[in-house]
Amino acid sequence: MIDLIQIYTGDITLLKVDAIVNAANSSLLGGGGVDGAIHRAAGRELLAECRTLQGCATGDAKITKGYHLPAKFVIHTVGPVWHGGNHGEEELLKSCYRRSLEVGEANGCRSIAFPAISTGIYGYPKEKAAKAAVEAMKEYFAEHQESVIEDVILVSFDAGTEQLYLELL
Repeated sequence: MIDLIQIYTGDITLLKVDAIVNAANSSLLGGGGVDGAIHRAAGRELLAECRTLQGCATGDAKITKGYHLPAKFVIHTVGPVWHGGNHGEEELLKSCYRRSLEVGEANGCRSIAFPAISTGIYGYPKEKAAKAAVEAMKEYFAEHQESVIEDVILVSFDAGTEQLYLELL
């Protein structure tokens, strides 16, 4: 399973994969960070489709077309805001990864790229977030050994996050 996880440092909007994951807010109507970058790169059509989805709960995921992105789809997931770690944040974050993989799988995605969900404005500590991401993926693929997903890319925007992923894998 570890061999299907790759690490990439750079701009997630440039990846030619079946789906990129958007660390969205619950409205799905765009925001800052990776969410804003994905909306800008995908174009107005993404916002129009997101308006039809009526938001998304924390820990869940929904899918749209990729529009002007190289990726066919965008899987929008809403990560938890960090409140010290005693408010179910880890389970909600793991759920983001599991639900994104489930939604991707249900839509025939063979390659999915993930940003470091909740580590920006939501304040989730990068070390804890990276550990939760890798654990959630290991658990998912242990339970779904017949998965159509062949490539998972953990996208980091900085060398520090890249190093965390390398150490965990």
